[in-house]
Amino acid sequence: MTATAAELLEVLWGRASTAPASVSQMRVLLILEHHEHINLRTLATLLASTPPSTSRLCDRLHAAGLVEREVSPTDRREVRLRLSSRGRALLADLRERRERTVQDVLDRMSPADRHALLHGLEAFCAVVRTQIHENTEESGSQTA
Repeated sequence: MTATAAELLEVLWGRASTAPASVSQMRVLLILEHHEHINLRTLATLLASTPPSTSRLCDRLHAAGLVEREVSPTDRREVRLRLSSRGRALLADLRERRERTVQDVLDRMSPADRHALLHGLEAFCAVVRTQIHENTEESGSQTA
């Protein structure tokens, strides 16, 4: 049932998306949203990718105006990344579209089913946030 729900959610996300970015590019944007001024090596680790592949991915996002690069003030060889205002706007628009799409489904559910879903999703989100935080701390200690 979990796999089916995830697949159906992907279908809904796809319907709501007008993003001109691939799944990998969207992952980068979401990571940058939560980790301002992250360096390329740490981003590659979070993506489970190589620095050259991550660099090419960021090159495309930079060319599209979604990501900004800057030289680290402490190490001129280090490039730090952050979302541009256009990248933030793209994520905000995407979230708004997704929310409307999901709300259409929720409006068709009974109040009891919506309550049960909300309770389960709150618990799910809490665990995922903890995992992401732990993985980020582990990545940071590996690159230090």
